[in-house]
Amino acid sequence: MLTSREELDGCLPGAARVWLDEALAEAAHAADRAGTRTPDRPDTGAGNPPWELRFASAGRHCGPEHADAVRALLLVEARPAAPDLARLYAQGTAAERRAVLLTLHRLAPGSAALPLVEDALRTNDTRLVAAAVGPYAAAHLDAHGWRHAVLKCLFTEVPVEAVAALADRARGDTELARMLEDFAAERTAAGRPVPADLRTVLALTATPAAAPTEES
Repeated sequence: MLTSREELDGCLPGAARVWLDEALAEAAHAADRAGTRTPDRPDTGAGNPPWELRFASAGRHCGPEHADAVRALLLVEARPAAPDLARLYAQGTAAERRAVLLTLHRLAPGSAALPLVEDALRTNDTRLVAAAVGPYAAAHLDAHGWRHAVLKCLFTEVPVEAVAALADRARGDTELARMLEDFAAERTAAGRPVPADLRTVLALTATPAAAPTEES
């Protein structure tokens, strides 16, 4: 759970609060400019908008412990288009990429941001993997991609509690159960322990899917 603006105001020192106010104002200005662009009135500004510099320096000004929350607020305020969001992710540090992933479900980019989730799931950075399996992934990953995301968590020892909507999506998923059993068998054959989280997920797959209700 990311810290809210009100909570940040209560824990940030005065200079950091002033910096955050200025940063959010720049992000809001960028969003307003984006809203006025049309084919006849394209954006003619050079370089990246100032709020993106704030995004990169959030940890330095507000503390690394608050950087995720500050960056999320900036993203929500700026509402970058999908190509800008992808660029921000591609050019960012691991910490900046994590903030993008944590905020995707609040930005409503549709399925356009799925490549960012897929990229994070190809890494072995546990912070990125944990951020990638949040509410956005739960809503947009297809069954195949989501099952492999769960296995990625088990493989990298990311707690499965990080997987949003785990119980709902795992319920009655016999293919996921087969994949989990194969993974457990491979670990056992290699003399390696089977993660306790695997048994947790396997138990969820045994829960029957909800039966469709008849409309009266």
